[in-house]
Amino acid sequence: MNFIPQSITDILVVEPEIYFDARGWFVEMFRQDVFEKALGYSVNFVQDNESKSSRGVLRGLHFQTGACTQSKLIRVVTGCVLDVAVDIRVGSSTFGQHVSVELTGENKRQLFIPRGFAHGFIVLSDNATFAYKVDNYYSPQSERGLAFDDEKLNIDWVLDKELIQVSEKDSKQPSFVKMPEYFNIALDLYG
Repeated sequence: MNFIPQSITDILVVEPEIYFDARGWFVEMFRQDVFEKALGYSVNFVQDNESKSSRGVLRGLHFQTGACTQSKLIRVVTGCVLDVAVDIRVGSSTFGQHVSVELTGENKRQLFIPRGFAHGFIVLSDNATFAYKVDNYYSPQSERGLAFDDEKLNIDWVLDKELIQVSEKDSKQPSFVKMPEYFNIALDLYG
């Protein structure tokens, strides 16, 4: 596996080796010892999630707070998505910056997002199956979000805004400029 630091160095693109032969291909998508050696610390994934969405569906920007924060290891099984992670670690030198990575079923790239980031993705193909591991259980009481179209974040979601489909909940998320007061309700962001 190849681990590629991004512009926010705590975020890594993970490129597995794909072995092809006349029968098809084989890939080792995850191996705990190799993964932890690349990170330099332990991550204990406890839950796997999967969703299927059609073109233009945007899910995010989501995160959990307090003791329920999550690291994520993300991949696309089929289709193509633009995956986005926003640094919401108050005091970080990259606070408010984001990383965008195209993940596809063909390239088999994965994105590791550590705790302290808001996360979202948009489907660029006709449909996509999206899968990810998390190192903390989902907690509805600790779930928060940010406006996907916040001007300060300036995220290029690739598709025209009229093609983007979001849930009612995601259409009402607060803006990034409200972050300081927003996080006063959820101190101890890193858990």
